[in-house]
Amino acid sequence: MATKRPAARTTARRPQHHSIDSPVEASEQEEGPAFSGLATRIVSGVIYVGLFIGCILWGTISTAVFVAIISVLCCHEFFQMVKRDGKVPNELLGDIAALLFPISALGDSLLLSALLFLLILAVGLWYVYSPRTRISDVAATLMGPLYTGFMLSAIVLLRDALPGFPGALLTVGVCASLWVSDSCAYLVGRAVGRHKMAPRISPHKTWEGFVGGILGSVIVWLILLVTGYFSFNIFFALGCGVAVAILGVFGDLIESRLKRGVGVKDSGNLIPGHGGMLDRCDSLIFGCITAELILVLGGVL
Repeated sequence: MATKRPAARTTARRPQHHSIDSPVEASEQEEGPAFSGLATRIVSGVIYVGLFIGCILWGTISTAVFVAIISVLCCHEFFQMVKRDGKVPNELLGDIAALLFPISALGDSLLLSALLFLLILAVGLWYVYSPRTRISDVAATLMGPLYTGFMLSAIVLLRDALPGFPGALLTVGVCASLWVSDSCAYLVGRAVGRHKMAPRISPHKTWEGFVGGILGSVIVWLILLVTGYFSFNIFFALGCGVAVAILGVFGDLIESRLKRGVGVKDSGNLIPGHGGMLDRCDSLIFGCITAELILVLGGVL
């Protein structure tokens, strides 16, 4: 008895499209978004730094206005983060103080003390006459402008301390030492970084990158030294470069801890490719005031 063979199954072959299966084009599709993101990051970073340096070179008033704007933006982002943690800060009082701190740094530093007094008084009265306000809300309200506007006002103090081009050069140099430090830390960390600094807070930071960041900052301070505009020696320049870089890293870690605590990746989305303004200023917040204090105590300013 003959056995029937099963009918042969025919499988239709899908047409091969070069635009899908080509390894070259597939690679381009994968790399395209990354390249686009890098280009966006570079362009927005150049615009931000260009505006920053332009305002510093223009004069003390333009510097104070620019720093006041970035301070209130940073303060606003800080308040948005703490609100995610259940705090209810008085955003109006905090934002106004953050805006005024850099402006009050022009001329007489007594204005800074007066504004600090008025801020604490206003927040205290708000607490007295607002029964539902908690002490944590008061703390968050005070922390916002102090962490941003008060600390960043050191940039205005630096610009105002020396007249003309030397003051502009020193202020740009201090900020540049932190920007270069951040870039060197990133590049060295990506290339040879193996040992994590604070893996639970900032997983990508490494001790190798930390050392690279210090070297980058020191190079900028040595450049300031050889210009001949400032009365400090090589040892002072080396010390400033190391101290400013270290405090810049601390500022970065503090902001990372804030973001980690409330479960956000960035403080905002104001600057394409960089996140929020606070993400861009985290190292400046502690690094610039460190430089200003060292320069004053060292007799340079």
